[in-house]
Amino acid sequence: MLTGGELDVVTGDYLAELTMLILGRDRLKNPDLGYAKTFLRQLEEGLGLAHERGVRIVTNAGGLNPAGLADAVRALAAKAGVPVRVAHVEGDDLMPYEEGALTANAYLGGAGITACLRAGADVVVTGRVTDAALVSGPAAWWFDWAPDDYDRLAGSVVAGHVLECGTQATGGNYSFFTAHDVRRPGFPLAEISEDGSSVITKHPGTGGAVTTGTVTAQLLYETQGVRYLGPDVTARLDTVRLTEEDTDRVRVTGVRGEAPPPSLKVGVTRIGGWRNEVVFVLTGLDIEAKAQLVRAQLSDALEGVADAAWTLSRTDHEDAPTEETASALLRLVVRDPSPDRVGRGLTSAAIELALASYPGFHVTAPPGPAQPYGVFTSALVPASAVPHAAVLPDGTRVPVPAPPRTAPPAVEERGLGGSLRERWKGGVGESPAGPTTRAPLGAVAGARSGDKGGDANVGVWVESAEAWDWLHRTLTVEVLQELLPEVRDLPVVRHALPNLRALNFTLTGILGDGVASGHRFDPQAKALGEWLRARHLDIPSHLLPTPAPEGTGS
Repeated sequence: MLTGGELDVVTGDYLAELTMLILGRDRLKNPDLGYAKTFLRQLEEGLGLAHERGVRIVTNAGGLNPAGLADAVRALAAKAGVPVRVAHVEGDDLMPYEEGALTANAYLGGAGITACLRAGADVVVTGRVTDAALVSGPAAWWFDWAPDDYDRLAGSVVAGHVLECGTQATGGNYSFFTAHDVRRPGFPLAEISEDGSSVITKHPGTGGAVTTGTVTAQLLYETQGVRYLGPDVTARLDTVRLTEEDTDRVRVTGVRGEAPPPSLKVGVTRIGGWRNEVVFVLTGLDIEAKAQLVRAQLSDALEGVADAAWTLSRTDHEDAPTEETASALLRLVVRDPSPDRVGRGLTSAAIELALASYPGFHVTAPPGPAQPYGVFTSALVPASAVPHAAVLPDGTRVPVPAPPRTAPPAVEERGLGGSLRERWKGGVGESPAGPTTRAPLGAVAGARSGDKGGDANVGVWVESAEAWDWLHRTLTVEVLQELLPEVRDLPVVRHALPNLRALNFTLTGILGDGVASGHRFDPQAKALGEWLRARHLDIPSHLLPTPAPEGTGS
C-alpha cells in the first residue's frame, strides 16, 4: 500500500472477536502485553517509508493495551531513527466487568482517532474501536466534519466497512471468483470526498478486481439489518447506491445517516471450560452401523461429561476409486468445566478401542489433552458511561464526549410466509416468471456469510433487476430454512436492500457461544453462504446462464 500509489492514511484492523480472547490470555501471562505483536514486526518495514511519504498510520492493534503498543512504537521509531509523533485512544477497556470475564471492551467510534490526528499524530493506536472507525475517524479529521454531520459520517462508515476486511473487497472470498484473477488480489482503498461519498478502488497493477459485486459482497458481510448501528452514526444500508464508473472503480453514493443509538456495544470474553475431540475414520460398507458401534462403546466413558456431540459426515462415495473417498468421518466433541473429564483419559479410551471395534478402525490424530475454549457475549452500556479519551503525542489526555444520540426504530422483514411452492401455487417446473429449471441458487446469486458472536449472517445478492424480483419474492425466511435444515428451529430475520439487489439474513444462535467455543464444523459460518448457494431450487430458466456451445470451452 505504501509503495503502490497515492495514499494519505493506511489503516490496520487486527481485532476479531477471537483475537480479543487470545490477547486476554496473553495479558494474563504478562500484563505488559495484550496488543497485536505482529503489527510491530510489520511496522519495522514500513514506518520509515510512511514517514517519508507523509502517510498517517491508524490501527486498532493496541487491543487490550494501546498505551503499551504506543510506547513500543516510540521505541521502535527511536531505534530506527524515524521522528514520528505517536498518540493512542483509550477508555474502551471496562475491566473489571463481571465475575469470570477475561476481557470486556466497549466498541468506540472514530472521534478519538480524529482528535489524535488533529493534534498532529503520525501514528494512532487504538484498542477496541469499530472496524469502520479506522476510516471514519481519519475522514472526519481530513474534512473537519462536525459530530452531527451524519450523512457524511455514514458515507465514510460504509467506506470503512468495505475496507475493513482487506482483499474481501477485491475478489477474495468472492462467490464469482472464477471470473477474475484472484491469485494475488490487491488491497482496496477508498477515495473519500467531502460529502462522504467515495470511490472504492485499488492501486494500479495489483491483482483481483473491484466491481459492484465485490463491493456488494463486503457490504453484506457481518451486518445485521438495514440500520448499521455505530458509536458515531447510524448508517442506512438501504440508501447505499453503487455505480461501476470504470475498471476497478466503484462509486458509493447516497448514504444517509442518523444519530447513533444511546448505548455502546460491549464485547465480553471468558473461558467457558475445556474441550477435546476425536475424529474416527469409517471406511467402506456399513458406515451407519460402524458409527453406532463406536457411540455405544464410548457411552460409559462419556457419562458425567457436561456435553458430548457426535457428528457423522458422509464424505464417502460408493465404489470409490481411493480409500480416502471411500471414507466417512465421525467426530466426537466433548466439553466440560473440568479438564480432567475431557482430558487425555477420555481420548485414550477412544484410541484403546482400536482392536475391539469396527473393521478398519483408525482416527485422524493421536489422543491429546483438553484445551480451554472461550465464550463471546455482547452487552450494551450507556455511551456516557464509557471514558473515551485521546492521549495526544505530547501526553495530554483529552476526554472525547459522546455525540448526541437517539434510538432509531427497528426495521425488520420476517419473510412473506409460506414455502416456495405454496406461494407459487404451481407445480415443479413452473413459476410466475415462466418455465423453471432445478438448479443451485448459486447459478444466479452470490452470497457471503460471517459471524457475530453466537449469531451468523448470510447476505445474498443478484446482478439484474429481473433476478432481484425473483429473489425478493422467492427467498423468504421459510424457504431459507427449507434449504438450510440446520437453522429450521432457529430465529431467522430477513432484511431487504433493494438498492443492492440483496437480502440479508440473521441466524440467531447457530454458532453457540461464538467462534472460540468451536461449537460448529464451520465455527465462524464463513462457508454458510456457499452451502446455501449449492442448494437446489426451481429457478426461472431464462435467469440461468446459457451454457457455452459444445467445443468452445468456458
